[in-house]
Amino acid sequence: MTHIIVTDNRPNAMTKGEDLRYPVTIVECPPMKVIGILGYKRALDGLVLTTQVMHDKLDKTVFLVLPKMKQPTKKLDDAKGMDLVRLLVATQPKLTSIGRKAPDLFEVGIGGTPEEQFNYAQSVFGKDITVNDILKEGQQVDSLAITTGKGVQGPVKRFGVAIRSHKSEKTKRGPGSLGAWTGNRSWPVAHAGQMGFHQRMEYNKWILKIGSNPSEITPKGGFIHYGEIKNPYLLIKGSLQGPAKRMIKFLVSRRENHKIPKQAPEITYTSRSSKQ
Repeated sequence: MTHIIVTDNRPNAMTKGEDLRYPVTIVECPPMKVIGILGYKRALDGLVLTTQVMHDKLDKTVFLVLPKMKQPTKKLDDAKGMDLVRLLVATQPKLTSIGRKAPDLFEVGIGGTPEEQFNYAQSVFGKDITVNDILKEGQQVDSLAITTGKGVQGPVKRFGVAIRSHKSEKTKRGPGSLGAWTGNRSWPVAHAGQMGFHQRMEYNKWILKIGSNPSEITPKGGFIHYGEIKNPYLLIKGSLQGPAKRMIKFLVSRRENHKIPKQAPEITYTSRSSKQ
C-alpha cells in the first residue's frame, strides 16, 4: 500500500474541490492467457460441461498444473450451439517479480447470448486479455480473495468476547457459562478455532487509476514482501484482503454504491517514498 492526494470530485461532499489523502492498494495485473473454451448444455439437474476445447500451443508453465494432454480431439466449431460458453484462462505469474512460475487456472463467464459468447471466445482464443480490456478508471468492483491466515485462535481474538473479572473461576478469556450446553459446538457459540485463510468478498472497491508505467508507482527498493512492479497495475482505494503475492479476483460490482462518482478523481500526488 501507499497513499495519494486527490482532488475531491464527489458532487455533494462538503470537501468538494479540496485535496484529500487516500490510502490505496497497488495491484499488479499481468495479462491473462485464454487457454481453453468450455461449452455447457442445460440438463434437468443444471448445466453440464459437454465440450472443452484447449489451445494447441500452451505455455510449458501450464503443465505444472495440468497433466500432459494427448492430441486434442475437440475443435473450435464443437463449441457452437452450446447453451453457455465460458473461457478457461491462466494467470502468468512468471511476468512478475514474486518468484512463482505455476499459474492459477479458473473459468471466466461471458455476457450476451450464446452466439455472442462464442464469437467473443473465438476472437480471444489463445490470446492475452489485459486489465484495460475489462476494467476502467472510476469503476466499482468486488474483490474476491483468500484472507491472511492466523491459525487457531481463542474466542477473545476470534469473536471479541468480553474478558471476565480477575476473580472469575477457571478462565477469564472464555465465552462464559453455557449452562447445560457444555458440549455444544454449534456455530453461534464463540469457541476457539480456525481464524483467517477463508475466502471472502469485499464489495464496491473504487478503481482510482489504471496505470501502465510501473516507474510511476514503485517506491525505492520495491515493495516490502513483494518486490518491483513490472506490469500494468490498479490503484484501489483502501485495503484488500489477503497477503502480498496472493491472487485477487475482481468482479463487476453487483450492488453498486451510487454515492461514489462514476469518474475517478484527479490524482495530484503519489507517494513513492521507501517503505523499508
